[in-house]
Amino acid sequence: MYDAPAPALRIDAETPADAAAIDRLVMAAFGPGRFAKTAERLRERAMIAAGFVARQDASVLGSVRLWLITVGGTRALFLGPVAVAADARRGGLGADLVQACLDFADEAGLGVLLVGDVPYFGRFGFETAPDVTLPGPVDRQRVLWRGPSPALGAVIGAR
Repeated sequence: MYDAPAPALRIDAETPADAAAIDRLVMAAFGPGRFAKTAERLRERAMIAAGFVARQDASVLGSVRLWLITVGGTRALFLGPVAVAADARRGGLGADLVQACLDFADEAGLGVLLVGDVPYFGRFGFETAPDVTLPGPVDRQRVLWRGPSPALGAVIGAR
């Protein structure tokens, strides 16, 4: 008996038709508690710069977005949330989505800020940015930056 190979996963730019699938992924990954987080306050005031999805055939298995922000008056990008379907985790799909964002940021010549874990994001070149202030409470060791040094004491604002 011949087993057909599984359809290949691919990373694509997000389209408007992906919105409902992305919302379901993010809600499944983070739940309604995400709306109380400081990162969500930042996203509420920012515009999407780019979004990427992981597809297998017509199914969206993962997503991530980049948001236009300023850090110390300098244009930058805010990464997140990264959401991957529960049955597609542990295969490197989240890392592929993050890399798509970093490729976009590098092409645009912009630094990237996120709230996350150094052990995971450090491999992409992110370092703690404790002197960057977000619009709400956050563990400063989880505020991470990749790119040219942001201004010390910078306040994050939309666009």
